[in-house]
Amino acid sequence: MSAVPTNLPPTITVRCQGREFRPSRGTRVKTFLRHFLPDIEPEALGAVVSGRLVDLEAPIAADCELQPVTYASREGARIYRATLTVLLAEAVARRFRGARVQVGQSFGDAVYFDVGKEPSLSPQEVELLEADIRRMVAQKEPLAVMRVPKAQAIEELLACGAVASAHLLRTSRRSFVPLIATRSRMHLWFHPVLPTAEGIRNFALRPFAGGLVLCLPPAGRPADPPEPVQGAEGLFPVYRETRLWNARVGISTVPDLNDAVLSGAIGEVIRVAEAQHERKLVLLADEILGRRNCRLVTVAGPSSSGKTTFVKRLRMQLMAAGLRPKELNLDNYYVDRDRTPVGPDGQPDFECIEAIDLPLLNEHLLALMRGQEVQTPRYNFQKGRREERTTPLALGPDEVLLIEGIHGLNDRLTEAVPRDQKYRIYVSAMTQLVIDDENRLFTSDARLIRRIVRDRFFRGYSASQTIRMWPKVRAGEERWIFPFQPLADAVFNSTLVYEPAVLKVFAERFLLEVEESDPAHVDAVRLLEFLDLFVPVFAEDVPATSILREFVGGSAFKY
Repeated sequence: MSAVPTNLPPTITVRCQGREFRPSRGTRVKTFLRHFLPDIEPEALGAVVSGRLVDLEAPIAADCELQPVTYASREGARIYRATLTVLLAEAVARRFRGARVQVGQSFGDAVYFDVGKEPSLSPQEVELLEADIRRMVAQKEPLAVMRVPKAQAIEELLACGAVASAHLLRTSRRSFVPLIATRSRMHLWFHPVLPTAEGIRNFALRPFAGGLVLCLPPAGRPADPPEPVQGAEGLFPVYRETRLWNARVGISTVPDLNDAVLSGAIGEVIRVAEAQHERKLVLLADEILGRRNCRLVTVAGPSSSGKTTFVKRLRMQLMAAGLRPKELNLDNYYVDRDRTPVGPDGQPDFECIEAIDLPLLNEHLLALMRGQEVQTPRYNFQKGRREERTTPLALGPDEVLLIEGIHGLNDRLTEAVPRDQKYRIYVSAMTQLVIDDENRLFTSDARLIRRIVRDRFFRGYSASQTIRMWPKVRAGEERWIFPFQPLADAVFNSTLVYEPAVLKVFAERFLLEVEESDPAHVDAVRLLEFLDLFVPVFAEDVPATSILREFVGGSAFKY
């Protein structure tokens, strides 16, 4: 058979950093950077080419925009983390034959892993694993990406014990599957990785809770040693509880969930997951009731955690327990817009705590705790100031006040209320559903998918707008929410094990609308590739009181 003729020119145009370059067609990213941008090449971990994140070995096949990514970017940090995860799995395979590495939750710049072996992992063995990885880095060991037929990929993965990865491929529509080959085993490819281990500058392995924590360098500083793990002690029990519950219902991985959908068992999975939420709400209501002096309940958590629905459901359980809850809307306590503090970007910072009239709020809270009536303000967001009208509010002996807002755990918000009179709850969607042993859905991505669907349905924002706003939202969370999480009296995990399969039905279409030239396209592609792993579930079986209804619509509650 003769070759297919082509009239494509031998060179292409690559636009990068405001300049145009003319490399040969098919030039690999690393070669392009080395030739045209030698000052950047040593720090580059990959590149965004035509709105898609690729590795350094990717060929540049057509005219395009190219943006090198380093550890200073979210995309570069993902490549760095994915590479270290593969190296960790390889180190475990070499040192402990038959041992199983299972990815767990993240804590800032660190990720927890279980290492299944007998006897369990010791601190000394963690040190040996770290030394093994450093040896791989020094020897520049390769991580070869190859694409093989699906049947062969399943066979290869089963041969090295990657059962969950092989199982996942049974519902994949791909004819060819990307794998990463290291000396001892194969790994299912989900994220670009470095072509060799030499690009790893720094990391640390530390023993934790019978497993280990893989610690990455601080953001933007790959040569610096990792910082101490923050927040693990308070959140780890909640993560662990969710993971154990997932295992009990038989849905620990994405292929487990897909099996439930295909077998028709998903309806029961949904009902059990919702019942687990209800059980937690009952326990919280009983705990609040048991605190005889408690008059104020504050609820805080990051964006798209389902806080609004949580408060409404907690209110129902408090009423069932014999209390009469009342809600105070913090939005009405914003200062007039011309008094709103300005952020570093020169724009009004509505998320900072000083955007709330703290003296007035605490004056009212103190009066309410004493049984006095107050006149709560009404804020007009169109005019950016308070109205002259007010709303009377008082608390009776059997009544408790509910406040929901990002500053709910910050003592400055409610400093007038004695500690024994308040109960603080942290709400977040801390997903523990993993893709396979080495890959998981990060909590921030779970919340981003929720928010993309909700923003499109109820706030008029496109997926592109939501994705582009997300870094600023996350920065606000890092400043105003996460540091105060250890102060919570209770933590409620609002994740639902089945929710990605439901959100997929809506989110896929919204993400497909993001244009290739849009800066949001990189994240849109990444989320689409993740959602493609799920067998879809329609929303009919989701109860009207579910937290998920806050995002997909059809809720029994009014918002």
